[in-house]
Amino acid sequence: MQTAKLRKLRKPLDEAGEDVKVRGEILNKSAWIKIVLVVVLAMFAVPMLATPVAAAEPSTSPIDTGDTAWLLISTALVFLMVPAVGFFYGGMLRKESFLSMLGQTIIITGLVTIIWFIAGYSLAFGPDSGGFIGNLDFAFLNGVGADPGSAIFMPTTVPQELYMLFQLMFAIITVCLLIGGIAERMKLRSLIIFLGIWTLLVYVPVAHWVWGGGWIFTMGALDFAGGTVVHITAGVSVLAAVLVLGKRISAQNGQGDHPHSVPMVVLGAGLLMFGWFGFNGGSALSSGALAVVAMTNTMIAASVAGVVWGMVNWLHLGRPGVLGLASGIIAGLVAITPACGYVTPSGAFIIGLCAGMICYGGILLRKKLGFDDALDVWGVHGLGGTFGALATGIFAVQTTYGTTVVGANGLLAGGGFDLLAKQSIAVAVVWAFAFGITFVVLKVMNVISPIRMTKEEERIGADIIQHGEQAYQ
Repeated sequence: MQTAKLRKLRKPLDEAGEDVKVRGEILNKSAWIKIVLVVVLAMFAVPMLATPVAAAEPSTSPIDTGDTAWLLISTALVFLMVPAVGFFYGGMLRKESFLSMLGQTIIITGLVTIIWFIAGYSLAFGPDSGGFIGNLDFAFLNGVGADPGSAIFMPTTVPQELYMLFQLMFAIITVCLLIGGIAERMKLRSLIIFLGIWTLLVYVPVAHWVWGGGWIFTMGALDFAGGTVVHITAGVSVLAAVLVLGKRISAQNGQGDHPHSVPMVVLGAGLLMFGWFGFNGGSALSSGALAVVAMTNTMIAASVAGVVWGMVNWLHLGRPGVLGLASGIIAGLVAITPACGYVTPSGAFIIGLCAGMICYGGILLRKKLGFDDALDVWGVHGLGGTFGALATGIFAVQTTYGTTVVGANGLLAGGGFDLLAKQSIAVAVVWAFAFGITFVVLKVMNVISPIRMTKEEERIGADIIQHGEQAYQ
């Protein structure tokens, strides 16, 4: 027998008035009330268990207002990328799943922020424990305040709390990228659990390895703004996830590759590029010349990759698709991310040129192999981030800004194969780690309880099934 709640979901989904029968398991009201009460009590009770910290005294540290202002602006720009991902990815899906993509970005924002507050930031950027993970000194943001952090990788002219907030935005956007490849398949409850586990087991350790004083950091591999931490982790994890989940019903009947709104995709791409200036430029952690270099290289690589993608698309299919032009820009942004503060404009030009072709080829390869990466996260972010990380080892040039030496000389700058070898090791380990953890976590979850929506639920669409709402009436 259908419950009253399910009967409400049975309504026409098209002008013909098709009667949709939704079959699913809905928790009763008392169960939901209990869950909410437990969560609320935990939110108030758990912080009380943390070690109390004495009230902070007025700071006498050399806070630079210009650097602080720039990092504040960059933090806001990176956060703009969160709804931008919703528009960019949502426009490429069926109209029945657009709202769910937007909703998932909201859920991720809250989920990752809570994880970051409780332990995520501390495990990623707290004092190192054996090169693999940080400790819990900064749990519940204890000791994270108006003074700069004391670790060698932290900026010395902005409050550590601002640095924490900037890094939080990177964690949120990375998890948002992940949902693009596994769209339209997972039950919402399973998706939330998986994303929480993935944040702690994949993103946090890799962030520590690369930026938080872990083994990749001490080895000397370079990642200016997230080629390994953001793009490889998300792209490779998607590859593992789609192998576990299988194809969407819409992909099997030939409807999965037809975006419902290309204008939404272009809007999302434009907002992503706008936010990316904060993503890459802000990673200089100051408002000086290094930020200018990063932003200049970002603009060059993205523009070149967009043009190259359009040209390849024109030669391949006889016309340059608007969806392809937008995708090319994103490919260039992804590839330049790990290198943007370390290469010259000429290096950025070559990286953008190659990224457009490599990521286009990656999508063709994905289609030939037949796995259903819904929005080509592996082809653009996984392969683009991999190429960018390796290209850093080729095109990087060590530069001095005042008394600060930035980067290292890559292959073409006379540094030999040393940096390229380090980049290759970092890429290989992060690939294996992200793929393995993601694959195992989803397999275990699926054994405990099925994580995928039913065929009928997929046909109806995630908007109705997960939220009881539609993007378009």
